Amino acid sequence: MEIKGYIDISFVDWDGIITSVIFLSGCNFRCPFCHNVNLVINSENLETIPFEYIENQLKKQKGWIEGVCITGGEPTLQSSLPALCFRLKKIGFLVKLDTNGTNPTMLKELMKRKLLDYVAMDIKAPLTTEKYSIAIGVNAEKLLEKVKESIEILLGSSIDYEFRTTVVPTIHDVGDVKKICHSLKGCMKYVLQKFDVSIGKTVIDPDFLTKTLSEEDMQKFLVAAQEIIPNAKRR
Repeated sequence: MEIKGYIDISFVDWDGIITSVIFLSGCNFRCPFCHNVNLVINSENLETIPFEYIENQLKKQKGWIEGVCITGGEPTLQSSLPALCFRLKKIGFLVKLDTNGTNPTMLKELMKRKLLDYVAMDIKAPLTTEKYSIAIGVNAEKLLEKVKESIEILLGSSIDYEFRTTVVPTIHDVGDVKKICHSLKGCMKYVLQKFDVSIGKTVIDPDFLTKTLSEEDMQKFLVAAQEIIPNAKRR
């Protein structure tokens, strides 16, 4: 298991749940605005954290920490993900998965085995090859069918989940958000996130660190989303 990062306490990775966060290496996307550059393209240079260390930390914080968020990178690329989820559940923690939706087979397996309590799936752009390719930095033609399958899996499930879109200037406009929402109509939860250009951040394409959206812009995106998904929210 290629665990390359660990946060012992987070209040922002799972609404209403205090979590620890495990970062797994590798990703099949190259989103130009991605902050986790080392996890995506330089993971071999990062130290691997033994699960035993994390397990000991979690046991010390049991009763304070409620759940564990598994993120990346793209966690579903790792064949040992079910084993990791199983071990976390066995210790007694809720498990949340962050995913880009490109491995619906793994998603179904985890759900069937009841190894997940929450899924957060990123929807990068309207579900067209052209738009998705721009947002993810690679050719989306084959990946997009898997993304659509994962959307359908979640829409038809009883698991708690959310779809979310990070709104990025030059990539998204209001019309894009409306198209995304039409693809997700009837979903349990849809969240918009503002692309973060905080000082000290790194991204795959540094040009994106010069671009930002105003609060007024974000409100326009939210209003557009709520026209189609009334309970859409910002985070």
